Amino acid sequence: MGNICRSPLAEGVFLHLLRERGLEDHVRVDSAGTGGWHVGNPPDPRSVAVATKNGIELPSRARKISRSDWEEFDLIIVMDDDNHADCLDAGAPADRLRHLRSFDRSGNGANLAVPDPYYGGDDGFDRVYEMVRASCEGLIEHLTQPSATEADRS
Repeated sequence: MGNICRSPLAEGVFLHLLRERGLEDHVRVDSAGTGGWHVGNPPDPRSVAVATKNGIELPSRARKISRSDWEEFDLIIVMDDDNHADCLDAGAPADRLRHLRSFDRSGNGANLAVPDPYYGGDDGFDRVYEMVRASCEGLIEHLTQPSATEADRS
C-alpha cells in the first residue's frame, strides 16, 4: 500500500535470492505502493530489522506505482486483493498482475494475501518475511523454468 513494509521486504529478498543464484543481471526488480503517503521514505524500521536479521539489504525508497510501470515491467506483483484492485483501477493489464503468494510452492499459499504487518507487532514482520521468502523462491522457479517466456523475466 504505502511501500514501506511488505513490498520493499519482498524486493530485498528477491534481489538477494537472485544474487545467490547469479541471476541478478537477468531480472529487473523494483517495488512501489498503490498509495503515495510514504513517497521518498525508507522502509519501515521493523522491515529493516527482519531483513537484517536474515542477511537481506533493503535498497529502495517508497514510491507510488505509475502507468509507466505497466509499460516497463512484464509482471506486476501485488501483496493482496486491495492492491490488485487498485492496480486494475489504475489501468494495469490484468494478464500481468499476480499475487506474490501465487508463487508460494510451500503449500502455504492457499490464502493469496500477504498481510500488512504495519499495525501489528514485530512477530508479524517475521511471519511476512517467511511468506515473502517462500513466494520469492517460487517466483524464481517460475522465471527459470524452460516454459517461462522471455517477457516474464523482465
